[in-house]
Amino acid sequence: MASFDEMREAGDIETIWQNGEFVDWDDATIHVLTHGLHYGTGIFEGARAYDTENGTAIFRWEEHLDRFFASGDPYELEIPYDREELTEATLELLRRQDHDSAYIRPIAYFGYGSLGISPDDCPTDVAIATWPWGAYLGEDALEHGIEVMVSSWRKHASSQIPTNAKTTGLYVNSLLAGEEARRNGYQEAIVLNKEGQVAEGPGENLFLVRDGELYTPGLSQSILDGITRDTVITLARELGYTVHDQATISRGELNTADELFFTGSAAEVTPIRKVDNVEIGDGDRGPVTEEIQSAFFDLVERKTDAHDDWFTYV
Repeated sequence: MASFDEMREAGDIETIWQNGEFVDWDDATIHVLTHGLHYGTGIFEGARAYDTENGTAIFRWEEHLDRFFASGDPYELEIPYDREELTEATLELLRRQDHDSAYIRPIAYFGYGSLGISPDDCPTDVAIATWPWGAYLGEDALEHGIEVMVSSWRKHASSQIPTNAKTTGLYVNSLLAGEEARRNGYQEAIVLNKEGQVAEGPGENLFLVRDGELYTPGLSQSILDGITRDTVITLARELGYTVHDQATISRGELNTADELFFTGSAAEVTPIRKVDNVEIGDGDRGPVTEEIQSAFFDLVERKTDAHDDWFTYV
């Protein structure tokens, strides 16, 4: 992905919606004593708008909003804007910046007020940004897959911190796992939960294919309930596959899988060709992954009329 400065120079990004106003990208700033900056007390979402055959459309925006509002509940972080206001702000951002396709990042956090652990005196600040973003792990990764390692870092349990909320501070765990993988020559990581079972990637859910059936860890394995995960489960079942969506997957099963792939709003459907230098299947994108990936992109590009209720058109 190009840097934000490069996108600014190219004119691809110009505006951010911040606390109810459209402001210049460079003016969207916060105070250095913002509560969320010090304690990670924020929530966020990641969605995509696609350039479809029916015009630009946000994929599963309503579900992203559902999770955005729900993520604030454990922290008593109340978002001072309703769904309609956030939707219109996002659509207007896409229009103003002429984004046919884009990544969308809403964020809400406890702002400047005090720096005790309790955020009682802090307002809730909200912002939305959109920018062009191609394949998260590279175009070649979508076709040929990526090499990953099992991280030495474990995913925290839901009894420690809510795992089904997209909390800003929790992604330090993801950063540690991902950077460990990249330092060791891999493109991404797989994270185990505290019991040593497979949880997910740093920013992705994981699917395993064995004997023509799909397995993906359930919520009890400390995963995020991914929206793309749910999409793939739905599409796979419509294609006739059996999907075990509450699976427990051991580390050893990764190496003996017929196929593995990641899903996520950023990663979309990305095959995994190696785990810890062990080739998965034929060491390339497998046939089941390819069929599901094709169905996914046909869907989001509106080459099919299915699930039109999943799209919010600009």
